[in-house]
Amino acid sequence: MIIAVDGPTASGKGTIARALAAHFGLPHLDTGLLYRAVGRQVALAGGNPDDPADALAACGFADSLLADPALRDEAVGGLASRVSVHAAVRAALLARQRSFAAQPGGAVLDGRDIGTVIAPDADAKLFVTASVAARALRRYLEMRARGEDVSRAAIESDLAARDARDRDRTLAPLRQAADAVLLDTSALPPAAAIAAAIALVERQRNTRVDT
Repeated sequence: MIIAVDGPTASGKGTIARALAAHFGLPHLDTGLLYRAVGRQVALAGGNPDDPADALAACGFADSLLADPALRDEAVGGLASRVSVHAAVRAALLARQRSFAAQPGGAVLDGRDIGTVIAPDADAKLFVTASVAARALRRYLEMRARGEDVSRAAIESDLAARDARDRDRTLAPLRQAADAVLLDTSALPPAAAIAAAIALVERQRNTRVDT
């Protein structure tokens, strides 16, 4: 069983995808981490994330980079959004993601184009979203808990800019697949969002079995 979980930054899709993987006993891949690694590698090399050549060169990052805690930094998230607009970068990472999805037994993948590009034939698809205000508050609390000095207004502005960049890019834009189920987590605590996601996946799986 392949489960595709898409959605914007801080919508809760990562938490939900990890919980689905644990519930159904499947491996999980946060595909956004791959783009964060590319963005981080560009920065480490002193390159320009808006330059297609610099971004493509960074796609050869070592697997060990995926364990770097710095990939979760807000600044690296911005770099990931910028390198993800390049066709060569998306092509370089495509095979890696599809290979993970195609492994025996299935997998759970979360990102922005899983249900539309990476695994269009996934057995279950969720599009997890939340209001910009709700997402900004979550990110603000996370960052404050880590001791970072940030403002909610700045985070909200950054999220809105990322949404626009992800939604308006020509290649694999962020959008809900036609057969994906929408899950709005704006007013849901994590446990409730996870329970809702599991129920929605079970419903989609049972529907496929019945047909």
